[in-house]
Amino acid sequence: MNVNQVLEGTLSPDASTRNNAEQQLLQAAEVDFSGYVSTLARELANEQAQPHIRSAAGIALKNSFSAREYERLRDLQLRWRERVGADVKTSVKGLALQTLASKDSRAGQSAAQFVASIAAIEIPRNEWPELMPALVQNVGEGEDHLKQASLVTIGYICEGEDTELRDSLVQHSNAILTAVVQGARKEETNPDVRYAAIVALSDSLEFVRTNFENEGERNYIMQVICEATQSGDSRIESGAYGCLNRIMALYYDKMRFYMEKALFGLTILGMKNHEEDVAKLAVEFWCTVCEEELAIEDDNALTQAEGGTELRQYFNFARVAAREVIPVLLELLAQQDEDSAEEDYNISRAAYQCLQLFAQTVGGDIVQTVLGFVERNLRHTDWHWRDAAVSAFGAIMEGPDEKMLEPLIKQALPVLIQMMDDTAVQVKDSAAYTLGRICENVSDAIDPQTHLAPLVGSLFTGLSSNPKMAGSCCWALMNLADRFAGEPGANVNPLSAHFPDSVTHILRVTESPEGDAQLRMAAYEVLNAFVTNAATDSLPIVAKLSDIILQRLEGTIPMQQQIVSVDDRNILEEIQTSLTSALLAIIQRLEGEIKPQSDRIMHVLLQVLNSVGAKSSVPDTVFATVGALANALEEEFSKYMDSFAPFLYKALGNQEEPALCAMAIGLVSDVTRSLGEVSQPYCDAFMNYLLQTLSGASTGNQLRPAILQCFGDMAQAIGPHFEKYLSVVAQVLNQSSTMTLTDGAFEMFDYFISLREGILDAWDGAILAMKHGKADSLRPYVESIVKVLHLVAQDPNRSEALLRAAMGVVGDLADAFPSGDYGEAFRAEWMTQLVREVRSSQEYSARTKETARWAREQIKRQAVGWATGKKGKPRSCSLMMAVAARRRLRKSAAATMRHPETLCRDRIQAPTLDLDWPDALQPRDL
Repeated sequence: MNVNQVLEGTLSPDASTRNNAEQQLLQAAEVDFSGYVSTLARELANEQAQPHIRSAAGIALKNSFSAREYERLRDLQLRWRERVGADVKTSVKGLALQTLASKDSRAGQSAAQFVASIAAIEIPRNEWPELMPALVQNVGEGEDHLKQASLVTIGYICEGEDTELRDSLVQHSNAILTAVVQGARKEETNPDVRYAAIVALSDSLEFVRTNFENEGERNYIMQVICEATQSGDSRIESGAYGCLNRIMALYYDKMRFYMEKALFGLTILGMKNHEEDVAKLAVEFWCTVCEEELAIEDDNALTQAEGGTELRQYFNFARVAAREVIPVLLELLAQQDEDSAEEDYNISRAAYQCLQLFAQTVGGDIVQTVLGFVERNLRHTDWHWRDAAVSAFGAIMEGPDEKMLEPLIKQALPVLIQMMDDTAVQVKDSAAYTLGRICENVSDAIDPQTHLAPLVGSLFTGLSSNPKMAGSCCWALMNLADRFAGEPGANVNPLSAHFPDSVTHILRVTESPEGDAQLRMAAYEVLNAFVTNAATDSLPIVAKLSDIILQRLEGTIPMQQQIVSVDDRNILEEIQTSLTSALLAIIQRLEGEIKPQSDRIMHVLLQVLNSVGAKSSVPDTVFATVGALANALEEEFSKYMDSFAPFLYKALGNQEEPALCAMAIGLVSDVTRSLGEVSQPYCDAFMNYLLQTLSGASTGNQLRPAILQCFGDMAQAIGPHFEKYLSVVAQVLNQSSTMTLTDGAFEMFDYFISLREGILDAWDGAILAMKHGKADSLRPYVESIVKVLHLVAQDPNRSEALLRAAMGVVGDLADAFPSGDYGEAFRAEWMTQLVREVRSSQEYSARTKETARWAREQIKRQAVGWATGKKGKPRSCSLMMAVAARRRLRKSAAATMRHPETLCRDRIQAPTLDLDWPDALQPRDL
């Protein structure tokens, strides 16, 4: 392989040439990884090579050690450790360090990334002890370009996210600080070096806690950073304020002296800096102060509620500084950029966020200052100041006492509604957002008789007037719908009088497929909110609305044949998703009254599923809608199963799309619970797919909690017929219960709790299915169930939902064997202590404590051997628990799918899934 030619090819603008070159590199790495890294490292260090070739070599080296998926990253790191000999490692690392001294800055940058990649592997194992001393020496004695590259390397190493690496860096804190503080001093004349040092210092602050405990070292570090805020170089100043933000978050308890002596004045000065990046980070400093003080107040309140006395120090920095900081923030609100996009984070938005946090932190103390600003600028001729005034009023809607805000809001509402007709769209947008804040936080100040009609009218007018206002108007309308829905099931609510016109307006806005996509999506979300919160007197309108939505959805089917571009497909999928979501809201609100439309609904949903392409997001919403329809129709949904089941099977087996697979698992729970025993003919296929997904390398762990919950739902649905699956499900549950959470894997905590909830919910479903007539089939598994309960009792890391599930299992298991067969297990001290703890806790909901009380009664009966027969916990209680658990697990599955790379063997120690499959469930293609 001609390495220069291949590296040249990786930079080619021609996709075919580029892909071919990348494949050659991948193949070379697989065949001889040791030779591969040696060759590329020599090319990276070759001062005679062309700069772009050296850069390509550096990129290839970096890619050889990096991956987005955590498990893949571990495999790549293992390849370095096991397939590269010690001599080659020494040579490659020497070449990488040598390249840091290159005058070619791009080569030095690539070498810094390469060194950091190797350091992430070797520092935790103490296999490269000479690295940090070498980098420190480079910073102290090297030329400027070597200093800069070495400091960049330290920064890359410190920003690594690997837990083992971060833990091991603590022992190198002295070396790290020596290098970065030396480079960050005002005596450093090269601004590039000083900037690199400031960035590295920011990345390293988490690891230098020991140094920060030393007053002398802390004073010197703070002096260097404070001096950097006045360097005159905006990059260095921004980096210095970034350091102060991190320091305040990490070391709040050490900051009182520095706030009094320097930080207060420096940050006020920084907020007024003409460079926006500097000013934003100075504003961010006060955001951090407020966030820390809010967190401290919450922590201290919790400690006191638990009877503790060790409270965190609280210095009231925000309250003391408010008189000086708030006026500066109010001035910054007027520095809007009329051309900025919605997602742009500029100084005006930073100031708004900071003002919100101050309101939450110090409450009513800032109200008078803000009101004075609002009164002075609400009628200003310059729209920037009008917009700032409206925004400032909205920012204080959370924090101050509602009784203080209510009279102010009543006075301001007519003015705010009038400002929805302002000549500047920015002012109208801010007015809509402020109205949304009022609806969200202080809705009692809105008089339905006086304010609701003009408020609804102005927001709908704004919604259709400009797409830039769509988000704010829709958010305000959704908050309005939520706050004025009245009691569930109410015949009339304050929205009833406005419901027909609101629906008509939304339908008009969403009518044209050629309209603004953002506006259309937002309007459908408003429609869903109004339908969800409709009173009983509005249900006839909701029923008529279903005809219109179905007609529109049916009209999208032929549009599949008209797609000629990716944009066309995206627009169609957005329309179908919005319409299906609206249909979902209608079904959920009408419940059983949707039955006359059910045939038409299923027909169009099946057409949509049959027409969408691969990787489409539409099936997710369709499945949710089908689930709602199944819940509404219950057993009558069975007539659609033969037509719908193939789509459900396909999604269950689609392990390449975990989100869709997770949705399908939840839908199996919905369908089986709705159909009850009628779902039995489909359960063999459901179980087969679920077990195959559990065995999948990519999704087994990720979807395990949802699958276990699904087992419990199926068991309750088909009752004693679940016996044929009991043995294999018990194997899965026993193996899942042996999973352990490795020390320090805090990111896996929620997943681990949801896993145990899934185990208990599955066991509870099996117990409920078997306890009337087939309780003896549970006897081989009682010991396993008790072991899981014991694990929960011993583990201090527990959620309320997990303990509620445990109480359900305790009670149902005792009720299944009322003759006292397992009285010894129920008399165990840990069992009675667990039930007592849950029953007497002041933190848990009434529902959880009631479940614990019921479990206690069953234990009493078990202990004395009473034959309770069918007296025990009502089935509806278990069903309610299962429904709540299913929703909880779907939420958990969605959360874990956002970070699937964390679900790996190194974090969750899981046994290999080795099941004895019943004959009816042998793996096969269905």
